[in-house]
Amino acid sequence: MALRLSTGLRNALLSNKAEAENLVTGTTISFGDGTGTGGRDQILDSGNGLAGFEKRRKITVSGSSGGTNDGTFEILSVAAGAIEVAAGSFSSESASEQIILASADGGSISDIFRNCVIDVYSGAQPSNADSGETGTKLVSITLSSGAFVAGAAANGLNFDEATAGVLAKDTDEVWSGEGLADGTAGWFRIYANAYTTGASSSAVRLDGSVSTSGGQFNMSNTAITDGGTTTVDSVSLTMPAS
Repeated sequence: MALRLSTGLRNALLSNKAEAENLVTGTTISFGDGTGTGGRDQILDSGNGLAGFEKRRKITVSGSSGGTNDGTFEILSVAAGAIEVAAGSFSSESASEQIILASADGGSISDIFRNCVIDVYSGAQPSNADSGETGTKLVSITLSSGAFVAGAAANGLNFDEATAGVLAKDTDEVWSGEGLADGTAGWFRIYANAYTTGASSSAVRLDGSVSTSGGQFNMSNTAITDGGTTTVDSVSLTMPAS
């Protein structure tokens, strides 16, 4: 089965433009070299003003001492007083300068599907992603099987950086869900954070095939049991070369 993009998703990919999302300035911001999880570098704020930023967004730093830590970086984790980025991004710097931090919402598939949710159904994949769901919904895949609420970031899923034309799941995240019914997984639908179900030509979503290996959406077992935990091993969304 092929990947099928909804009209809403195709329109978003063709016309989405970056929009300013977050802007923080202050003299309480410092930088840590290797002070984060597993040696990641950190942006630290003693004023706890960083919680509005989001994981997997890009953050632009300006105003650091001598411009040493200025640049644009990918956010790997975020909390009220700390943002983690890749190791080797920063030199340690104490708070004193007037630092400016900014981020924007872009138009890539990974941006569009930030904090998304995935439902897995039995039976055959619909002819297009604008159609209503078919088959039985067997499981909703969220972050570590957590409860997902449409429009909220909590327990939503994120994608990693694309490599060789392939978009994969965030390696830091556990994608799983508790079975809603017994059945064999046949296809999946990725919903943007708004989680619009049913027939729609404006909803942003993407359909594809389910497998245990070598597919677009690989699960530990395609046999879903009511109340059992299902884990997604890998996701490979490939952009065709032609």
